[in-house]
Amino acid sequence: MTDAKTMEKKRGRIADYLPLIKAADGLTLGQICRLSDLEPTTIQNWIKRGYVPHPVMKKYSERHLARILLISELRECMAIERIGGLLTYINGDTDDESDDIITEERLYDVFCVIADQLDQGQLPLNRVGEVTAAVDESLADMSASDKEKIVCALRIMAYAYAASCCKSEADKLFNETI
Repeated sequence: MTDAKTMEKKRGRIADYLPLIKAADGLTLGQICRLSDLEPTTIQNWIKRGYVPHPVMKKYSERHLARILLISELRECMAIERIGGLLTYINGDTDDESDDIITEERLYDVFCVIADQLDQGQLPLNRVGEVTAAVDESLADMSASDKEKIVCALRIMAYAYAASCCKSEADKLFNETI
């Protein structure tokens, strides 16, 4: 997989960003772009297409940041339409938090734990499902069907992330060799 230290620098947990978000009463598009390494037009396109909730009075919350970072992590090897469909499968309408079965922030953080374990070689892909269910205590209180949805979605995310890492390694090897 990729170098774990590189990935650790790139990927922060949502809690790491909370002081900034709270102090500023939300983030601006420019701040979101700096944190995510994305262009404003990319984020605005995702909002227009319904993949990211609309900002509230031009401010982005930790929920927005989590979804943007999650989409950004997955888009290397997964089509944006599929990512959007996967996130809708879990949490329904992007602009309606009442239908969420897990917060976007928690989903992103659980994904990060799995991705970090993949990066460090601690998690074989055939064990992603069982590890996913054990990663977060909050999954234990959910209904069986909700837990099954989250575990399934996280397995898909883990495989897509692993594919992205393999693609990066292949590209690097190609560039060094050919």
